Amino acid sequence: MALRFPWETEPDSPEPVTPPARHPLPPPLPKPRGRRPSGPSRSDAPQTAPPTSIWRYHHLTIKGPSAELETFASAARGPGIIPWEINGAAIEEDIFIRAVSHTGGQRSLSVAGCRILARQFRERIEAREARARDRIGVRRACPFDLQVLVPIPLAILTLGHDHPTALAWLSRHWGISDLPRQVIVRPDAGPGRRQKVGHGVLSYGFFTAETSPRPALIAIAEAWPGLKFQLLPIATD
Repeated sequence: MALRFPWETEPDSPEPVTPPARHPLPPPLPKPRGRRPSGPSRSDAPQTAPPTSIWRYHHLTIKGPSAELETFASAARGPGIIPWEINGAAIEEDIFIRAVSHTGGQRSLSVAGCRILARQFRERIEAREARARDRIGVRRACPFDLQVLVPIPLAILTLGHDHPTALAWLSRHWGISDLPRQVIVRPDAGPGRRQKVGHGVLSYGFFTAETSPRPALIAIAEAWPGLKFQLLPIATD
């Protein structure tokens, strides 16, 4: 969960794009060799993320037996929420210190006012998180939810979204530090080559900040060996 303070401007969100209709598909994702890495440790170094203003658009195309595709499509749906543990007291204190020490212009709030602002900010964050958690297991608005397909362990969730070990886990297992955004099912995805009888195609489009979620796709492909997964970054320039 990225915080935005009252004195900061809202970052630009990625704009939907209409990519070209046809693209050659890359070869299927290779399966990793050797043993799967064990759980993260505090010595793990997280991958440095580029600015979140860099958004990358992707097509994910999945081919295989139609019945298995339907099963996957149902299993991949979720609320699109990562239930990170948040520390309300730490957030409140951080907001207060930032508000009191704000040097971007003349401060219009007294110290007491800054404390009230910080408390209100904390209460809004906690209320928003409570509403989000209520949707887990109930709403399935996101058609391709990485938290459902490659769930973050509880031990990592309790660390918080910005903990170095949590970032290291995301880098290793997802390849990105947050869920994909603006996820859609692409109804116009063609089958390409002629499919076998009883086979079909499922395709998603989504944005990610930073890089492509290839580690997550490798894990998903291993869990669904009857399907072929092909991830294609789409240029939006």
